[in-house]
Amino acid sequence: MDPTRDEQGDEPVPRLQRLFDNMWLLLIVGMVVMLVVYTGWGMFEILTMPEATLP
Repeated sequence: MDPTRDEQGDEPVPRLQRLFDNMWLLLIVGMVVMLVVYTGWGMFEILTMPEATLP
């Protein structure tokens, strides 16, 4: 069975549907997005912090 065809075999399965059917790819993409967003957010917070005045 060709995974690019639907069950009836008359129409090809859309590319985005095949992408969303792959749960491992979605898991990896979700983890990478969270890693990039939180790392970027943390770096932004560190770089925009005002200089501390020491006693």
